[in-house]
Amino acid sequence: MKKLNWGILGLGQIANEFAETFNVDNAVLYAAGSRNIKKAAAFAETHGIKKSYGSYEELLADPSIDVVYIATPHSHHADLILKSLEHGKHVLSEKAITMNNNQLAQAMKLAEEKNLIVSEAMVIYHMPLYHKLKEIAQEGSLGKLKMIQVSFGSLKEEDPTNRFFNKDLAGGALLDIGIYALSFTRFFLTSQPHEIHTTMNFYETGVDEQSGILLKNDNDELAAITLTFRAKMPKIGIVAFENGFFTVNDFPRAEKATLTRPDGSVETIEAGDTKQAMNYEIADITNLILSNRPDPSLTLTHDVMEIMDTLRTKWGLHYDFE
Repeated sequence: MKKLNWGILGLGQIANEFAETFNVDNAVLYAAGSRNIKKAAAFAETHGIKKSYGSYEELLADPSIDVVYIATPHSHHADLILKSLEHGKHVLSEKAITMNNNQLAQAMKLAEEKNLIVSEAMVIYHMPLYHKLKEIAQEGSLGKLKMIQVSFGSLKEEDPTNRFFNKDLAGGALLDIGIYALSFTRFFLTSQPHEIHTTMNFYETGVDEQSGILLKNDNDELAAITLTFRAKMPKIGIVAFENGFFTVNDFPRAEKATLTRPDGSVETIEAGDTKQAMNYEIADITNLILSNRPDPSLTLTHDVMEIMDTLRTKWGLHYDFE
């Protein structure tokens, strides 16, 4: 079977992890692109990558590249996604895939016109554990879904100039860690929530430092989400049904969860390997491309972006470059 050649745009920390992890049948890490040729060449040498380019445009012009992984700050994603699609490349973009739903809609429309895949690198949608939990939930013995609770707190260094708080780089908790919590939530909700309540505290730079979010859909399923960038909190997700609840600790790349029944009995559920999180994404996208199938997670990506747009509108948080 054909092997797809992958290229990377943006060579920061997450790109290094991607390259170090990359190990998928039918996929080759072929090219690295940066705005600095020395950086690109050093990255390629470190990771055994064949090609290096000193501009994103040069990499995209290489006809040998089938797929690009976009690992730049998310403020730059939309432009690079559109350019990649225009060059006939499939796209896996780091989260948040775009800044807003208008940008995402443009990317989805162009990808459909060109029969290309555009997908968000949201590991939750690709981890085997989550598909196993969804199967258990849909089997029916747990009854109706009632409530979801998610918390994610990260103690970021109090430096207004770093990317987490820099408004010019689309900083703030929602687009960085909140997207994990919302993706976890939407994965289990049986329909998109349309009732949204929220409160938020601004950081001094004008981005969201911490927030509380309440969601409700037409099936009367509720979700409560808490986020902060200036306090450590457990990354924990709880999904409660009539006849039991899942607890997932360190939920973004989880390989283990528990199921607690009303009688207090606890069952451990395991699937996948946290260390292979990125390879699950790479393998899924590669297989979709080779089989010419659409990305089933794109609907969830769209729904999460829609929620984030609503939240930022309610908060009055807008980025000048949108």
